[in-house]
Amino acid sequence: MVSEADVRRNRVRPHTWRRVEKPWGWEILWAEERPHYVGKVLHIKSGKRLSLQYHDEKLETQSVLSGRAVLLVENDEGCMEEFEMQPGVGYTIRPFRRHRLVAITDAEVLEVSTPETGTTYREADDYGRPDETEELRRTGWPADHSQLASECQSAGAKLAQGPKSSSLQKCHGSGPTGKGS
Repeated sequence: MVSEADVRRNRVRPHTWRRVEKPWGWEILWAEERPHYVGKVLHIKSGKRLSLQYHDEKLETQSVLSGRAVLLVENDEGCMEEFEMQPGVGYTIRPFRRHRLVAITDAEVLEVSTPETGTTYREADDYGRPDETEELRRTGWPADHSQLASECQSAGAKLAQGPKSSSLQKCHGSGPTGKGS
């Protein structure tokens, strides 16, 4: 048990979990030690998928805790590979590496990462969300982000100007669960 003296001496800093609703499920932030790391549990509903995305700064490692999920990730040749995540295995995704999670069943995925900084570039999103920028995190998501999404789309293909402008190709034998990614 944590003593009050340890808390006062800053040896232990208790955290209150924070739940964030997402269109694919929710996430529980259980550790927010800024600027060093963030810990979360992603709950992804069966059949739902996260954005096909990449981060310009964030480094993350994910591990499936329960359920079944597929990880799509870009390899060094720029091809998307997909495989079912295995319990007890961590998968590290470096900045600028395109990736997506797809839940086969309801799934709980543990994620430990650097804090959300920089931009999360969304190449495909089932929910019409725009890229997630520092400004958007600071000012907050609008209640209805369809207007924001349409503004983002009308601005043109920003990714063509970004660091990863080549088109994705699916590697041979990478499986069927990409569903139009």
